[in-house]
Amino acid sequence: MDTQTPTVEMSLDALSEACAKSADDLRAVKDVLERARVDIASRNTSVSRRVVAAAERVVEHLRKTDEALKEVLVALEERD
Repeated sequence: MDTQTPTVEMSLDALSEACAKSADDLRAVKDVLERARVDIASRNTSVSRRVVAAAERVVEHLRKTDEALKEVLVALEERD
C-alpha cells in the first residue's frame, strides 16, 4: 500500500480545491433554497420537522467549518 505523507503544499492545495468546490455548491444550493422559500411563502405551506432539523444541523456544520477555516488562516498569517 502506497501511503504518502501529505505536505503543507498538498494540504493547502486540497483545502483550496475543496473551498472552490464548496463555494460553487453553496451558491447553487442558495438559489434552490431561495426559490423554495418563495414557493413555501406564496402557497402558505408547511415544511416537515425533518427538514427543519436537517437545516439546523447544516447551519451548525457550516458554523464549525467557518471557525476551522479561520483557524487555518490565522495560523498561516502567524507563520512569519
